[in-house]
Amino acid sequence: MKKRITYLVVMMITLAVFISCSKKEDFPVEPEIKFENFIKLYNPVSGLYERGVLTISFTDGDGDIGLRSSDSLPPYDYNFYIKYFELQNGDTVEVHIIDPVSLDTLTFNQRIPMLTPDGSDKSIKGEIEDTLFIYNYSSTFDTIMFELYIVDRALHQSNTVQTPLIKRN
Repeated sequence: MKKRITYLVVMMITLAVFISCSKKEDFPVEPEIKFENFIKLYNPVSGLYERGVLTISFTDGDGDIGLRSSDSLPPYDYNFYIKYFELQNGDTVEVHIIDPVSLDTLTFNQRIPMLTPDGSDKSIKGEIEDTLFIYNYSSTFDTIMFELYIVDRALHQSNTVQTPLIKRN
């Protein structure tokens, strides 16, 4: 019986040490993002790099990143904001691409779905990948860049990051 109590005490102390040593990550409540990678995707039919996969990492201290499907009106229509730039005569210039059929301005903005974890610790970190159209058929310039940021449900805006210059060809 004494061995059993000693064993239980040792197990409880070990468990308490383990729990106290597991480090809870503390992040600011404002989301923070970092550019990780951009991979161009080749379309053998057109012979062009028409799309690319953008990867960013993120952290958020209160885990309130993401929109519900019912969130559809501003300011909750998008939460991942992406601007498209072209290198034109040595300057990066924001370009608004027009859909040739509808004549509407195309947007690169996206909706990140709900990411809030269950439990009491809401801090989150992870990566987001997004496939983006990179070929502007109406442009003669071949080098582009994206600028992006995210916004959480409390409308905290993250830092803004840019991709490196990307050669489309």
